[in-house]
Amino acid sequence: MAPGKVEKYIMHIHILGICGTFMGGIAALAKALGYQVTGADQNVYPPMSTQLAELGINLTQGYDPAQFEPAPDLVIIGNALSRGNPAVEYVLDRNLPYTSGPQWLSEQLLQQRWVLAVSGTHGKTSTASMLAWILDYAGLNPGFLIGGVPQNFNCSARLGDSPFFVIEADEYDTAFFDKRSKFVHYRPRTLVINNLEYDHADIFPDLAAIQRQFHHLLRTVPATGLVLSPEGVPAVAQTLAQGCWSEREAYGTDWQAKLLMADGRHFQVFWQQQPVGEVQWQLSGQHNVDNAMMAIAAARHAGVPVNVSIEALAEFVAPKRRMELKGAPANIAVYDDFAHHPTAIETTLKGLRAKVGQGRILAVLEPRSNTMRLGVHQAALPQALLSADEVLLFEPRNAGWSMVDLVARLSQPASVSYEIDELLTKLLAMAQPGDSIVIMSNGAFGGIHTKLVTALTEKWT
Repeated sequence: MAPGKVEKYIMHIHILGICGTFMGGIAALAKALGYQVTGADQNVYPPMSTQLAELGINLTQGYDPAQFEPAPDLVIIGNALSRGNPAVEYVLDRNLPYTSGPQWLSEQLLQQRWVLAVSGTHGKTSTASMLAWILDYAGLNPGFLIGGVPQNFNCSARLGDSPFFVIEADEYDTAFFDKRSKFVHYRPRTLVINNLEYDHADIFPDLAAIQRQFHHLLRTVPATGLVLSPEGVPAVAQTLAQGCWSEREAYGTDWQAKLLMADGRHFQVFWQQQPVGEVQWQLSGQHNVDNAMMAIAAARHAGVPVNVSIEALAEFVAPKRRMELKGAPANIAVYDDFAHHPTAIETTLKGLRAKVGQGRILAVLEPRSNTMRLGVHQAALPQALLSADEVLLFEPRNAGWSMVDLVARLSQPASVSYEIDELLTKLLAMAQPGDSIVIMSNGAFGGIHTKLVTALTEKWT
């Protein structure tokens, strides 16, 4: 270094729980802002480990306190970590500066941006991906942080170089030391509330507790901001009735959609009762039409004309794990879908039914989310699964209820498996050309999707 030259100090951030999609996105954004970033997680594996390594982010497997030598300037702690974790206890004992991902994001990035936040029990990833793509297609180059893998981009988070930042606004809690929902940190100017149902039974005692968090979020939207919500959803209406100080537009009155194909692949868009265009795209299902309408409305608030949004949606590709076709050996379509709440399961299967008509649908369900494992939604599952011709349930070892009880209440043939190989054997025996197999889980499900496509290929070729 030349005499008298002062080397610029680069702040070192260490992220605990870095391999989740959200925290991995935080890491990518911090790196793009010029910070030195390292991290640790209990399970360091692709694809997130690969993405982070490509960014030059060093990862530690596990939570041994030795990772804090030398001590970072700031520790960002993910909400998957709790008291008793050795890394967390070390941070507290040594009085290391720490914060949460949402808080860091708010302070370091979002305060300077026009935040478009997409919230709701269902459809957040899809709607946020649509919205980010529309803004990008319109030349606005938005930043975004999405809790999935949007296939129109090669990343789930980026800074962008415009005022606009799209974020998937999750109602799950922030951290072990901050039990508010993540989204209260984001302070959006454009807020989408897709829907609102009871979920996350591990942290919320009832729907009212979730509504309280959504109302905290509403309190942060400026008077000149916009709240987009569906008409005729009681839980949303009740939340808005607690107080809303911003401009509002409603899907169902201000915005409407008319299906021109039963499966939703072609629909007409109405604004203030007037037709303003038609969407023809790859996605199907009423839920995706609803998501698209919210994205169109939110983009309009950011200045994108409706016709440009419609053009963008014609080129939109669904995020990974949202009815993602993994393969179709011998004309047997195998889909990977993230649906893990009865409403999402029902809308996904209804959309597929509208698409395949009389074709046979085999629904494979792993009740993996905390709420599903607790059995909170088991009474709603028979209705949710109605569109399937046959149901194959996978009972995880930590399930708090018996799937056999559900089989007795279903109106179609059903079975329970306790091992992945057992489930694969059943699927191979019953699958026939023309079938659609929908595998629904919010986890990796033991890689069953790839295994099934490979086994079907071997059987039918």
